[in-house]
Amino acid sequence: MAGQLIERGKGRWLVRIFLGRDEEGKRRYHNKTIHGRKKDAQAYLTRELRKKDIGQFSEPSRDFLGPFLRGWLETAVKPRVRETTFKSYQQQIRVHILPRLGNVRLSNLTPAEIQKAYNDMGEEVSPRTIRYVHSVLKNALDQAVKWKKVTQNPAEYVDLPRQQRKEIRVLSTIEVKRFLQEANSSRFYVFFSLLVSTGIRPGEARGLKWDDIDFENARLKIRRSMSVNGKLEEPKTASSKRSIPLSNRVIEELKDHRDLQDKEKSIEGRYEDNNLVFANQIGGPIHYRNLIRRYFKPTLKKAGLPENIRLYDLRHTCATLLLSDGENIKVVSERLGHSNISLTLNTYTHVLPNMQEKATKRMEKLLF
Repeated sequence: MAGQLIERGKGRWLVRIFLGRDEEGKRRYHNKTIHGRKKDAQAYLTRELRKKDIGQFSEPSRDFLGPFLRGWLETAVKPRVRETTFKSYQQQIRVHILPRLGNVRLSNLTPAEIQKAYNDMGEEVSPRTIRYVHSVLKNALDQAVKWKKVTQNPAEYVDLPRQQRKEIRVLSTIEVKRFLQEANSSRFYVFFSLLVSTGIRPGEARGLKWDDIDFENARLKIRRSMSVNGKLEEPKTASSKRSIPLSNRVIEELKDHRDLQDKEKSIEGRYEDNNLVFANQIGGPIHYRNLIRRYFKPTLKKAGLPENIRLYDLRHTCATLLLSDGENIKVVSERLGHSNISLTLNTYTHVLPNMQEKATKRMEKLLF
């Protein structure tokens, strides 16, 4: 018999499905206790037998979510993502998922339990964090389905908090000039100038090597990025690998910067040459937090600018100034290394109204 119902008491039914024999010839069964009416148990039996017939049945896993997630990280995630991404996933699981759901069996995990966990998180963290945690958990449970640990992903049936778009703070042309004027005496003046003029990411600038600068043709190639902890990594996407033309002024600034670096190299036994365009005084990677604390924030203060401006906002400033001046959105998108124009449009929606006004005036001039 493929399946049977056994009454275990009032309102309790044991559903039993024959799974075949093991290597020793012993019969294997899937057993599930159903609380409720007989027709509820019968419906479950019919549904699971149907899955078994079409090859979609998988015996419910007895694994707990916590150990499964740790195994998933090591087996499925670590080999295919960057170290920073792996550590980020690891942190989200350790801080947010394990304390709330780690002791739940995979086979017993329900959308309601996940929803409650997200609702509880909402009292402590932002909607953006909840959505990120959800992407990690859903990714892991998708893998559980592929590994036949569960038949479906319960994370697909929860409601997420509305995305709160972070307001971008960009500098005006006057503010940029004031900022660069105050940064002129800093050893990282060229670093800041490059971010504003090219729109590259801070990590991409920190990962630049002198081989990436073509002085003769005035171009810069993005081939890698540097993580916060100073490790060189592949760019996030294929479109991030790109070539950007440089102005004559930036080329001259880079030449001056190279001359200064050559003087530091001349100090015998002190400088370790890693061929980095932007390095510390002994040739090593720039410590990201020191860059912010010792150079970027003090320069903002001297220029009379809000200290809540982020280093990444110099990239946003480049894109906003170009778009506001009428530059083609496709050109800006390629310059930034975005994977598609939609990402650029969604990021810089604050510029669009002004662009529409300019378009209207152009049409009026053309037609009337």
